[in-house]
Amino acid sequence: MDKKKALSGAITFITLMGIVSLFSDMTHEGARSILGEYLNLAGASAATIGFVSGIGELCGYSLRLISGFIADKTKKYWTFVITGYVIQALAIPALALVPEHGWIWACGLVILERIGKAIKKPAKNTLVSFAASEIGTGKGFAYQEFLDQLGAFLGPVLLFVTALVKGTDDLFTTYRISFAILLVPAMITIALVLTAKIRYPDPEIFEKQEDKPASFEFRKSFVLFMAAICFFAFGFADFTLITLHSANTGAFNESMLSLLYAGAMAVDAFAALFFGWLYDKVGLKALIISTLCSTFFSYFVFMTGNAWLIGAGIILWGIGMGAQESIMKAAVSGIVPRSMRSTGFGIFETGFGIAWFLGSWLLGALYDLNPVYLVTVSVVSQFLAIAFYVLCLRCNKTEC
Repeated sequence: MDKKKALSGAITFITLMGIVSLFSDMTHEGARSILGEYLNLAGASAATIGFVSGIGELCGYSLRLISGFIADKTKKYWTFVITGYVIQALAIPALALVPEHGWIWACGLVILERIGKAIKKPAKNTLVSFAASEIGTGKGFAYQEFLDQLGAFLGPVLLFVTALVKGTDDLFTTYRISFAILLVPAMITIALVLTAKIRYPDPEIFEKQEDKPASFEFRKSFVLFMAAICFFAFGFADFTLITLHSANTGAFNESMLSLLYAGAMAVDAFAALFFGWLYDKVGLKALIISTLCSTFFSYFVFMTGNAWLIGAGIILWGIGMGAQESIMKAAVSGIVPRSMRSTGFGIFETGFGIAWFLGSWLLGALYDLNPVYLVTVSVVSQFLAIAFYVLCLRCNKTEC
């Protein structure tokens, strides 16, 4: 393929998949902005919400090891992408059908949505990595994450407008209507991903054949990097706990909860662009910088009922999440050969997901006991992540 044509095609493909992610995130991230309070209204405790959030992330990440491995073996990347998007997109509007006190059904749908994400994510990241190799992996995944998080911003805003129109006198009913409205971006997501498959049936043509072997080793630097991202995930509180705390303290009106998440996603989007660019310049040092920026988000969020300080904590949360989402994918693309890239994404994201599950469950339980314990565990975990990133960098310099 002509280089200029390949570059243009790669940018177009990344943009199209980014728009798919935009509408997908409008659906599931819009729902996530009110999910903590919705589950609480349906009868779930903070510990249960933390557990469900964690088990959902565990399924959403750990099952990627299986789906990534099978995708690499069969090379049917689009099959996994389309199947996953259909399950993920339709699980959210189904929350509108949950009856009062039906928190068990709601939790099941939350987990199902995460399973859909697990099915499609390694294959989707692999397809995007082929195109991103043409423009720089950091910038490619950062642009993808920017569009992704733009949808994550618009979804909560849509639900905020819904709450304004419907009112919050019967908040449970308002939330059910909100989930029903999300059927629109869900159907657009499915239509767009089918269009992308028809237009670009074989995105592998964007990446040149490599000279790397068809396998990769668990070197010391690989293990250190895995440890770092796992500590980051363990101490990074799920946003459902943030919305729950914001509602409990009365710092924000219930109708504002979706806007909090929208704000976090906006920060996430621009942080992804900046740190993706920075990764192409300085490598893993970008992760150290971003983690330093977000280390104390939990202190600002959970140690106060002040709206401004909670807002500051949410900004720091968005910076950390945006940087991790873009840089981790770019790092995997650089470590893992293309023939095993879905498997590689699955390995990394499984470790991340297990740590997220354990951390979310523990942090939810600690919040019920005393928020001070939550903050302590969160901050210590972030510092441990930074320490392992530093060790990984030193190891890379000595090629260990």
